[in-house]
Amino acid sequence: LRQIEGVKEKRASGYEGGANVTLEFEAGFDADTALDDVREKVDLAKPELPSDTDEPEVHEVNFSLFPVVIVTLSGAVPERALLRLGRDLRDRIEGLSEILQVEIAGDREELVEILIDPVKIESYGLSVIETVDAVRNSNLLVAAGAQDTGLGRFTLKVPGLFETVSDIVTMPVKADGDAVVTLGDIGEVRRGFKDATSFARVGGKSAVALEVSKRTGENIIDTVAKVRALVAEERENWRPALRDAVQVRFNADKSDQIRDMLNDLQNNVIAAILLVMIVVVWALGVRSAGLVGLAIPGSFLTGILVLGAAGLTINMVVLFSLILAVGMLVDGAIVVTEYADRKMSEGEAARDAYGLAAKRMAWPIIASTATTLAAFLPLMFWPGVVGEFMKFLPLTLIATLAASLTMALIFVPTLGARLSRVAARIVGVLGGLFPRLNLRPATGSANPEIARNLAGSEAGSLDDIGGFTGGYLKFLGGALRHPFKVLIAAVVFLVGVQLVYGQFGKGVEFFPDVEPERAILQVKARGNLSVMEKDRLMREVEGRILAINAERGEFDTVYTRTGAAGGGQGGGSNEAEDIIGNITLEFTDWWARRKANEILAEINAHTRDLAGVIVDRRKEEAGPPIGKPVQVRLASRFPELLPGAVARVRQGMAELGGFTNAEDDRALPGIDWEMSVDRAQAAKFAASVDLIGRTVQMVSTGIKLGEYRPDDSDDEIDIRVRYPKAYRTIAQLDSIRTTTAVGQVPIGNFVTKQAKPRVGKLNRSDGRRVMTVKSDVAAGLLVDRKARELRQWIQSAGLDERIEVTFKGEDEEQKKASQFLFGRALPVALFIMAVILVTQFNSFYSAFLILFAVVMSTVGVFIGLLVTGQPFGIVMGGIGVIALAGIVVNNNIVLIDTFDRLKATEPSVREAILKTGAQRLRPVLLTTVTTILGLMPMVLGVNIDFVERIVTTGAPAMQWWRQLATAIVFGLGFATILTLVVTPSALMFRGNVRNWLDRRRAPASGGAAAGAEA
Repeated sequence: LRQIEGVKEKRASGYEGGANVTLEFEAGFDADTALDDVREKVDLAKPELPSDTDEPEVHEVNFSLFPVVIVTLSGAVPERALLRLGRDLRDRIEGLSEILQVEIAGDREELVEILIDPVKIESYGLSVIETVDAVRNSNLLVAAGAQDTGLGRFTLKVPGLFETVSDIVTMPVKADGDAVVTLGDIGEVRRGFKDATSFARVGGKSAVALEVSKRTGENIIDTVAKVRALVAEERENWRPALRDAVQVRFNADKSDQIRDMLNDLQNNVIAAILLVMIVVVWALGVRSAGLVGLAIPGSFLTGILVLGAAGLTINMVVLFSLILAVGMLVDGAIVVTEYADRKMSEGEAARDAYGLAAKRMAWPIIASTATTLAAFLPLMFWPGVVGEFMKFLPLTLIATLAASLTMALIFVPTLGARLSRVAARIVGVLGGLFPRLNLRPATGSANPEIARNLAGSEAGSLDDIGGFTGGYLKFLGGALRHPFKVLIAAVVFLVGVQLVYGQFGKGVEFFPDVEPERAILQVKARGNLSVMEKDRLMREVEGRILAINAERGEFDTVYTRTGAAGGGQGGGSNEAEDIIGNITLEFTDWWARRKANEILAEINAHTRDLAGVIVDRRKEEAGPPIGKPVQVRLASRFPELLPGAVARVRQGMAELGGFTNAEDDRALPGIDWEMSVDRAQAAKFAASVDLIGRTVQMVSTGIKLGEYRPDDSDDEIDIRVRYPKAYRTIAQLDSIRTTTAVGQVPIGNFVTKQAKPRVGKLNRSDGRRVMTVKSDVAAGLLVDRKARELRQWIQSAGLDERIEVTFKGEDEEQKKASQFLFGRALPVALFIMAVILVTQFNSFYSAFLILFAVVMSTVGVFIGLLVTGQPFGIVMGGIGVIALAGIVVNNNIVLIDTFDRLKATEPSVREAILKTGAQRLRPVLLTTVTTILGLMPMVLGVNIDFVERIVTTGAPAMQWWRQLATAIVFGLGFATILTLVVTPSALMFRGNVRNWLDRRRAPASGGAAAGAEA
């Protein structure tokens, strides 16, 4: 398997009775191709495996702890009937292309068990091994070839396969004259089930549960809907008696959670559109606002069409991207309509005004949109699991913003000119019919006087402008008198806020902590426990959980499963050997219960006193699945060093405090019984190791004789032979008698029974032996901070230099995300922006000034985190900073473009800057306010259900995106101050420097001219 390409990590585990190898591929891999490659390599390795091993199986593994839905069957019917229904449903559900696998909890495989009485074996003079071989040699279908008679060709076969239990019972194992001894004479033959290895209960009642896992990338809502429809269809085909007796329930339905989250986000899209439109109507009037509003549905539909063409579906990342885009995609339309509005207020005809707006603002809008797209473009190449999770955001934004450019420069001007002429005609007709109404065609703004004041046109004077704009111009005029001081203050503020956040901020986290809909309790206990002992412990824990629910009613479902999880949970073996079962809790609606942390803390308090039992509480993960957040992997070429090092790390966690639910994969205490054969003594009795081993198997799981397929089963059923239960004890191991060449001999004559420490499970990663320590952190503590503390402790702990220590889990993913976002994506985005800006302005200073505004906008991000008391999220906060970079440049581009045009006609740089401020104040504030208002419901955590007319706060969908929205809102708010004050000051500073240089050159050039004249 080392030769397969695209493998991120290869992990292997060897355990009693089996082994598995798990290949983790890079995110975004082709699962079908990977499966084919793995199967091909496994086929090549098969000849090297021992002859008595089972056929190796290749499965696609889903590491999620939570299936998308659990279908439970329960009722007062025989176990066999319930299992038959469950297996039939499993086969049908697995036939759906969206389903990865369906695992049955509470299932037991059927078998035909032959309980041979050792006393009867001896009395008939039989040997167990001879009896086994006799049965094996009789359960065959022999293809005896073909015979060509010259008159035809006929195949010959000898059918000897068992077809019914009676065939097995009447199977002769010894004949003496006319007397025949059959299997039924020496033992009991019965059809039953293999020894139980797992149990399943729902709400404390026994059930058969079908845990349904979907394939990666499939639509959860559609998948669960198909499963529900298929189960309903199958149920109609059951016999009426079964339909009435068997109850079918759907638990842990993830589609409900996703649907609720999508509804919350859809409500936020509507709220964002309404808030944006209210502001635009207030500022520009109904007619202009109507034109701006057209950009929203047009851009949305285009973006959704692009996603559909790419084979992608709507999800919560797409919906949040639309919320983020609401305020951004109207920027271009606002700039165009505002310019046309201003020109019409100066007397231009609508057609000419919109034509001028489209031409004049084309390059600034194209440049601003291009720089915004440049910010999001690198995010499309985000590698890893997190990149696959977030890739929908740049795709959606690029598609919608590109569409908004077309809307702003083509559709809005065209419709504006046409609608204005239609409106003018209607007004003219009404004016002719009703002359006393004194109707006049609209000339632009809802308030023409404000429009004229804001225009700052050549005909007007800046001193005449009053109101808010006048106040802004007075403040700006004061700043322009000390531009260098303003710039120095901005830089000091930038550094100061970073230092303040480092001292008083909440630190750094990988992903926001989202209120879960489910939790899983992993119940652990150590020792050589039988499955019945495990189930008794699980019932005790389950009873306490049900008692909590009876008192508080905070769980919709309590689903208990005793025993190991199957292949869907980790490739065929327990994730940890000491897990004796899982209890999955499905919470009630988030608004009707306490926080999950409080509920799990109460569970911990109620189960803490259970001796020898540990209840590990795991909340459903938000975002990419990474397991426990703190994971320390120890690797070495000298495996004997690892257990001691693991113990030291666990000691460090205890000393530092704040680490909870810690676990490691050292060998657990326990014993294995080892049967040591004295070969010399055994040779005296002509007993081989194979004979002894098969004899010992008779007191454990038995010897497999073969299979048979009855008419009432779709699967082959094993036939196993062993001794009755009374003989299957540890004490009987010494007194088992085996048939040798000298007769029946107790194996205690040449076999010594010894109790040895259990070997446990051996783990490897990329070919090296490893051990891992995993832990959660206590509520209220940051994983990043605790991981750094632990890393420093390990460095000072003096572990053996031959041990390599690696932090995995959240720490690893956080570093990868941080390196990509701030080491690659942001620098690449800034470089592309710089190229666009230099091309647009033909000025390195202008490009640097705009990029400096981008850097300065991070001050607002950290101010927002300090105000709201949130930590800086590497994923959400990092995306917010990059998104902010694309948004901040827009206003600066339009501002500097206007300044470059005006400075050629104005008498001084100062006058040009003031007039630029007067003209750009309204569009800058409008574009800023629309973007902020679009995201404000997310920042406040408010969700308005317009259908049910319900207002809620703190919904999980809000928790997902609050960090990102906070970063953009506060960053953009602060960046607006930069645009309106710091950017003009920087332009003024450049003008002052140029004036100073010109004055320095003037005396020199004047003196040279005078000398030449003399």
